[in-house]
Amino acid sequence: MKRRLRRPVQALVATAALTAAMVTAVSPAQADANPYQRGPEPTEQSVTAERGPFATSTVGVPAGSGTGFNRGTIYYPTDTSQGTFGAIAVIPGFTGPESSIAWFGPHLASHGFVVMTLTTSSGWDFPASRTNQLLAALDYLTGKSAVRDRIDATRLGVMGHSMGGGGSLGAAAKRPAIQAAVPLTPWHLDKTWNEVRVPTMIIGAEADTTASVGSHSERFYASLTNASDRAYLELESAGHLVPISYTPTIAKYSLSWLKRFVDNDTRYDRFLCPAPQPSSLISEYRDTCPHS
Repeated sequence: MKRRLRRPVQALVATAALTAAMVTAVSPAQADANPYQRGPEPTEQSVTAERGPFATSTVGVPAGSGTGFNRGTIYYPTDTSQGTFGAIAVIPGFTGPESSIAWFGPHLASHGFVVMTLTTSSGWDFPASRTNQLLAALDYLTGKSAVRDRIDATRLGVMGHSMGGGGSLGAAAKRPAIQAAVPLTPWHLDKTWNEVRVPTMIIGAEADTTASVGSHSERFYASLTNASDRAYLELESAGHLVPISYTPTIAKYSLSWLKRFVDNDTRYDRFLCPAPQPSSLISEYRDTCPHS
């Protein structure tokens, strides 16, 4: 019996060795092709989770630390073994405190980004002011912050809620070198954004009565005719304030968009393309799949 099993066992060992050699040979090439890839292989569970695989820490940014913005909080991965990370600035909406968008800080940082959440100069700042504050925050992150050495200044993104979402559209228009923008139930008086070339995902809410999708999100998306890539996600039966607390659907799609375009991590394409179908969570989704 032992003799009869010997050849199959030898063949199995040889196959395993060949497989290991192939993995060893392919992995460096994959890493070279995507030098900004951070973290393990993503799964449906990981992209919808409130926390990712990276341990994080925070540093406060008191008023007067930089010019052009008020104050904020920086969240960052503590891991220094994987090189630098992309950075994201996030700003709240009209009269909204920093706490209203604070969950994006630890969420995105734990997935491999340096994130700065902002307290606005005034709760009543209109989108144009929030645009300038977002850009000033990015400049501070990459130029003066205590974590600037952890950031790749060529890989930056912006997010914002409500008028902050309008501000993120303005930031994408004003600084086309930004890699990605994610306006959340955005509000803006300007409805035409054909000057934006930055990959932009707009997240709207079907039951939003403050920035109705028909007057805001859908019109913004339709006008993004020159964006290199764009997507529109409309949350089923949701209201204007849905982005201010952790929501698995927002977590999944905003993270995937930022990973895909700030980190050029094509592993996240499968969560964006093909487009998700309408469901109890998503009333509508539009896109430019496959991504350029």
